[in-house]
Amino acid sequence: MIETNIPSFNIPLLLKYDKPGPRYTSYPTVPNFSKKFTIDDYKKALAKSNDLENPKNISLYFHIPFCSAGCWFCGCNVFHTKNKELADDYIKFLEIEIKSVKDLISNKRKVEQMHWGGGTPSFLKNEQIERLYKIISDNFSFTKDAEIGIEIDPRSANKESIFLMRKLGFNRISMGVQDFSEKVQKAIHRIQPFELTKEIIDLCKEAGFESINIDLIYGLPYQNSIDFHQTLSRVIELNPNRIAFFNFAYLPEKIKIQRAIKEETLPKKEEKLKIFEMAIKGLTEAGYIFIGMDHFAKPEDELYKALQNRTLYRNFQGYNTHSNCDLIAFGASSISQVSNSYSQNEKELISYQEKIKNFGFATSIGIWLSEEDILRRDLITRLMCHFIIVKKEFEEKYKIDFDEHFKEELKDLKIFEEDGLLEIKKEKIEVKPMGRLVIRNICMVFDEYLKKGEAKIFSRTI
Repeated sequence: MIETNIPSFNIPLLLKYDKPGPRYTSYPTVPNFSKKFTIDDYKKALAKSNDLENPKNISLYFHIPFCSAGCWFCGCNVFHTKNKELADDYIKFLEIEIKSVKDLISNKRKVEQMHWGGGTPSFLKNEQIERLYKIISDNFSFTKDAEIGIEIDPRSANKESIFLMRKLGFNRISMGVQDFSEKVQKAIHRIQPFELTKEIIDLCKEAGFESINIDLIYGLPYQNSIDFHQTLSRVIELNPNRIAFFNFAYLPEKIKIQRAIKEETLPKKEEKLKIFEMAIKGLTEAGYIFIGMDHFAKPEDELYKALQNRTLYRNFQGYNTHSNCDLIAFGASSISQVSNSYSQNEKELISYQEKIKNFGFATSIGIWLSEEDILRRDLITRLMCHFIIVKKEFEEKYKIDFDEHFKEELKDLKIFEEDGLLEIKKEKIEVKPMGRLVIRNICMVFDEYLKKGEAKIFSRTI
């Protein structure tokens, strides 16, 4: 059984581990992708993914980059416009990309997961949503129980669009809240009253969505543990199935829009941790289970079941239950995980469309994984998801002597063990409840690319 105890917070100890580090939605991480990986490589990866005796099913991701206005905390790849007609051309290019990929995928493979993210998919007009959904369903076959999700902005959704999404086949819906404090909302340029969010969530329930997710962020301007208690109470009142509670990745040197946020308005690190501690306590008392490093789900949710049976997985879509799929992504900046490779499309809208027009694909960078990469990805994923490494499982699967292969890493883990964050046993490595709060740091020990000492820009781990 996976450890689900609520971690205790030793704030001075946790701050000792505050440093920049990857979030490990992939390994190797995106800064290690290369332009040497070309469109031809991506085509080879797609073709290779059919060659297995039992080819994997598919997870589809569609990036809708449009937002009508900029939220100053946002680190996503977005294109700000109020002109919805721009999406018509974008959908045409998505259709070209879809057909190019479909020609290389066995028609025996089915889609068991699809997600539309952004940007803001609810930026699209209803007829655009309907058109894109039809293009996808005309080119791919879905399993009967496929998980089909979409992100919405409550400010751009309404009853008609929500009921249309459900009618088309979407059964999961996710929306950003971040914080209900008016002062915080003004500071991040996103005014979204509680009453509006409640109205949209009630409509989602009325429409029959099977799962509703809310995103929150801690570390935003003017947040404090006292005021955030009210946000938490309101979120619990809304009763979503899942809650993602992200640490604000403040990177103004990399993300221009974040420069509108002054560093002096951000809560101190100690206060950030108090907010997170309060949230973990409040949500678990309300019946949610703490999943991974930043997710919460109800006990009946598939995420918790996957945590218990050790099938929980993590990729660019966050924590999910579809580890047995190739992830094929479409649209500007989207990242695919196919066969033993990662590949990312062109980030800029114009560059993406130009490449699709000329080649049918828009691959910009990527990487082929070595056997060592695959081994370390598996290990890091299990740490991020399950907080336990059973050495024998790796020895049998990868034909290694675990202690010898990771001799230096085991030495580097000693400091975590001395601080009571994990336990190294003869047969396993087990992360303790408080160790979950520094799991990114623990995973960094096994990251060979970090050891090369190349300068990368990452958000802070605490």
